[in-house]
Amino acid sequence: MPMPPRWLRRLLLGPAVVFLAGLVLTTLPVWLLLAAAVSPLVPGHLRPLRLLWIAVVYLVWDAAALVALFVLWLASGFGRWARSQAFQRAHYVLAGWFLTVLFWQARWTLRLRIEVVGTDPDTAQPGRPELVVCRHAGPGDSFILIHALVNWFDREPRIVLKDSLQWDPAVDVLLNRLPNRFIAPGGEGGPPLEEHVGQLATGLDDNDAFVIFPEGGNFTPGRRTRAIDRLRALGLEKMAQRAEAMRHVLAPRPGGLLAALDAAPDAGVVFVAHTGLDRMLTAADVWRELPMDKQITMRFWSVPREEVPAGRQQRIDWLYDWWARIDEWIEANRTLVPGK
Repeated sequence: MPMPPRWLRRLLLGPAVVFLAGLVLTTLPVWLLLAAAVSPLVPGHLRPLRLLWIAVVYLVWDAAALVALFVLWLASGFGRWARSQAFQRAHYVLAGWFLTVLFWQARWTLRLRIEVVGTDPDTAQPGRPELVVCRHAGPGDSFILIHALVNWFDREPRIVLKDSLQWDPAVDVLLNRLPNRFIAPGGEGGPPLEEHVGQLATGLDDNDAFVIFPEGGNFTPGRRTRAIDRLRALGLEKMAQRAEAMRHVLAPRPGGLLAALDAAPDAGVVFVAHTGLDRMLTAADVWRELPMDKQITMRFWSVPREEVPAGRQQRIDWLYDWWARIDEWIEANRTLVPGK
């Protein structure tokens, strides 16, 4: 489904979410009673009740964020000064608050725990921007990474995202006010991905973190096979063979990272792997796992800029080397996560 224009999303989607949140809150006791009555009939401890609660929390969270963003819009002179440094910082602070609330509820309702190991992007290269290169797997991994960058490491992320995420009104409003880019799959009718990445990675300051997911989507076995077939169709047999050797990640697409490295010559690089939610590939998987009772482990590796290869092919090989290392780490750690 094509994305509606921004003015239509602002007029319809945002107010609809605020109205729906108010309606759900006023009738919440009825919904809770119904979910509690159904829960004994469904396998899993209070599964319908937990699912209803997290859905209500997210809806109210979205609506509250929209109201707060509207207040910021008014305070910025009806958006006139929204791009100023002070209001940009205010939006990052607001994002941090709302992510803190969201993950507080996730810990309480879903019994999720997040552990970070390795060198973090706050202390690895202090006073320098970072290119954060992350695998993509499991529900909510983008939220988890941004939560870590904003709230734990005091970084201001810049992200290239799929345009379909703008169906969420709060994500749409907040991220369009910050230096991010939404792109349509395939980039039809617009600049190529590398151009978007290069523009967004230009001018990073000392607390910025440019976030990129080289796989282009969440890992699934089908996507892994298609990525390998695509490499072979392009005549890249060596890369296809390397991708076949990696069991838990997709073959990375190097174009975006190469563009970011060229656009931000002073930035360090942080590679990020995680495990804990990567076996939940469908809505049915998520339903089956509730309550999740899982530990998500995030592993950071910091690479000083001086260690990044200079040549294009050397950088592609370097990226594949790191992706193989991430694949090995996932294999070694995924069976150690509680709840597996």
